Amino acid sequence: MINIFPQLSSSPLLTGISGDNFNAMLTCLRAKLNTFGQGETVYYEGDPVYDVGLVVRGRLHLLKSDIWGNNSIVTEINPPEMFAEAAVCSGEGRLPVSVTAKEKSEILFIDYRKVVTTCPQSCGFHAKLIRNMISALARKNMMMSAKMGHITKRSIKEKLLSYLGDVAKQKLSKSFDIPYNRQELADYLSVERSALSAEMSRLKSEGVIDYRKNHFKLQ
Repeated sequence: MINIFPQLSSSPLLTGISGDNFNAMLTCLRAKLNTFGQGETVYYEGDPVYDVGLVVRGRLHLLKSDIWGNNSIVTEINPPEMFAEAAVCSGEGRLPVSVTAKEKSEILFIDYRKVVTTCPQSCGFHAKLIRNMISALARKNMMMSAKMGHITKRSIKEKLLSYLGDVAKQKLSKSFDIPYNRQELADYLSVERSALSAEMSRLKSEGVIDYRKNHFKLQ
C-alpha cells in the first residue's frame, strides 16, 4: 500500500499514532484501500457494514432516502474524516444511509472487529484507537444535533440563517464558503430548491446576506 499517512495523520481516529506505527497498524487491522469514481455508490442504505471508512482523497455524501425515493444530504465527508463508525459500533451492522462519491475518492477501510479485539502481538495502538473512536462518536453526535437544530426550524429563512450562522461561527468569519451547491444545500436543509432560492434572493435584497455560488457573507 502506498504511503497515505500524510493524508490521514490529522484524522481524529489516528490521534497519538505515529507514522512509524501506521503501516504495522494497517497490516494488523487488515486495512484495504479502495477507489470509487464520481457518482459511484460506496454503500447503499441497509447494506451490512463491518468496516470504518476513512476518506484519503475526494468527497463523499451521506444520503437518506424516503419511501418515494427523495434524497436528503445528511452530511458531507471530506479527508481525513471517517464514516460508518456509528453503525459498526452500535452492533446494528447495517447503514441507515447511503454513501456516494461526490467526486473520485480513495477510501481506507479498517475492520472494526480488529480495532476492538486485542491481537496476539498486543499492539500498543489498539487502546489509542478505541479512545479515539469514542471521541469521534461523541463529536459526530454533536454534529448531528447541530443539523437537527437547523432543520427543525419552522421556516426556510430560519433554517438557512441557522445553518449559515453556525458555519460563520466555525469559520470565525462572516465571509465563508460552504461545501454545497444550491441543490445540495436544499437537500441538506430538507427544503425545495426553488423555495430556497427564492428565500435567498429575498434575504439578499433585504441586505441580510450576500452570496455568489457557494460563497456567503453575512451582513
